[in-house]
Amino acid sequence: MKTLTAQMSSDGRAWRLYVVLYGEPDWPTFRWERTGPVPTGAERRCALAGLGYEVAPGAAWSWTEDSRDPDDDSTPVLLIAAVAVRGRDGGAA
Repeated sequence: MKTLTAQMSSDGRAWRLYVVLYGEPDWPTFRWERTGPVPTGAERRCALAGLGYEVAPGAAWSWTEDSRDPDDDSTPVLLIAAVAVRGRDGGAA
C-alpha cells in the first residue's frame, strides 16, 4: 500500500488541509473558513474524502509547531498536523 502525507496547518487564520504531492505544481487542498476551533477528526476525514483520500489504516495525526522566525519565540506559532493517507480506492490517488 503506497501512502502519501496529508498536512493541516494554521497560522492563526483559516485552517488548510492539503495532500503533499512532490513534483506536482498543484496539491489537493481544502480550506475551512474559520480560525477556530481546530477541525475535528470527522471534519478532516470528510475533507480528505472530498479530495479522494482517506487516512491510512493504523495512521494517527501528529502535531508540531513552527514559527516564521525560529530564533524569536515572540513570533506567532504555526501549527502543523500530519497523517499518512492513501487514495480512497486503497492506493495513492
